[in-house]
Amino acid sequence: MLITKWWYALPVDGPDKLYWGFPFAFVGEGFHTSLSLQFFVLEWVADALIYFLFWLAMFFFIMILKPQLVINKVAVRFLWSIAILLLMGECLVIWISNPVFNFKRPYEWKVMETGYTFIWQQTPRPDIGKYHSGHTYEENHPVKK
Repeated sequence: MLITKWWYALPVDGPDKLYWGFPFAFVGEGFHTSLSLQFFVLEWVADALIYFLFWLAMFFFIMILKPQLVINKVAVRFLWSIAILLLMGECLVIWISNPVFNFKRPYEWKVMETGYTFIWQQTPRPDIGKYHSGHTYEENHPVKK
């Protein structure tokens, strides 16, 4: 939950947008208003299933190597507390973002760039001028003075 992949894409018949998720992009900037988010349920379920299977395999691998491993209760409670706080933070972001939920992404897109970032860092927005001749990010997103 702390590291995510960002996707800079050009949706068909739409403006450039940023999307997040790994290995599938399951959340992106909304079309209907600024600061809104759109969520894709099918992609999110696939990501969650992949994460779950990865950690389940890691658990069984560790149990094969160290069958007598006992984890301290304080460490377990700390990890559960951190996980619950992160989940509550994600729920808060979803709640205040005026979200739109779709079963799957209802449009085609062309992925232009991807990268990785921590969730507390601002995602770098690539320059649209590299993909649309004659346009720059500043022209499409003017800074108000």
